[in-house]
Amino acid sequence: MTRILFITATRIGDAILSSGLLDHVLRTHPGARVTIACGPLAAPLFRAVPGLERVIVMTKRKGGGHWLDLWRQTVTRRWDIVIDLRESATSWFLMAGTRHVKRNWPGSSAPVHRVEEAAAFLGIAPPPSPVLWLDDLARARARALMPDEPVLALAPAAAARFKEWAPDRFAALAQALTGPGGAMPGAHVAIFGGPGDEATGRAVAAQLDPERTHDFTGQLDLLETGACLARAALFVGNDSGLMHMAAAAGTPTLGLFGPTDERVYGPWGRAAASVRAGGEADERTRDRLKTSTTSLLADLELAPVLAAANTLVEQENAA
Repeated sequence: MTRILFITATRIGDAILSSGLLDHVLRTHPGARVTIACGPLAAPLFRAVPGLERVIVMTKRKGGGHWLDLWRQTVTRRWDIVIDLRESATSWFLMAGTRHVKRNWPGSSAPVHRVEEAAAFLGIAPPPSPVLWLDDLARARARALMPDEPVLALAPAAAARFKEWAPDRFAALAQALTGPGGAMPGAHVAIFGGPGDEATGRAVAAQLDPERTHDFTGQLDLLETGACLARAALFVGNDSGLMHMAAAAGTPTLGLFGPTDERVYGPWGRAAASVRAGGEADERTRDRLKTSTTSLLADLELAPVLAAANTLVEQENAA
């Protein structure tokens, strides 16, 4: 039996972007057992992974103590394959048949999408698309919550305020798409977000028809959210983990970008697109504004977002 150690991201979005790599490895090693090490936010994503033996939750500690914790939990086993996307030294001190430890790449003038970067790391072409593994419990919860009619899914919150489009504009978009003459006339609207995002969800829901609006913000776990997103006809959201989950679930996905670069972090899926605010993505600006309460998407008007959403719906209807 092949035993795999897969060390991946702390953030939900980054973990999703690495999921295609894990899926590829599991499909090329039938019957393998996998242990996944990741941060606490991303850990629930992996509970339904085929062949899952264990998820090791890496809670950050001072002085890199979390890496010592990981070593202690993995050193006694011989691994057939170790894949480390965190560029850690820990992987070099484990018994492994094959070891792949990602390293920082030299800077390049051409942005490389994280999915393409992960694939190149293992020499895989074409890049395997991200995957969202769902279990029966999550699917059952989604069936109970989501209407059988078409649903527009919105994720108006993000990990930082500077990455958020205004709630008023999300509401205006929903009205334009689901109202008479819209691309999704009469569709329901479902709003998603995690704990702490409730105020943003309420700000959007308050402007919409209560009979056809469902605010699930802060009420679902990650896989329940993913199962709901998989049932939506269209997803629109900021650059966030939920955006990447929707794309991985196969839902037509529109991501809204400002300070982050959609060429690197854009949604990757069978029907995915991005719209960005004016100006160039600037990682240095993003780092400076991590605690900012000012959105860098303020100049992103409704019209280009609505046009991109209409295009996704039209393409889906024509498929």
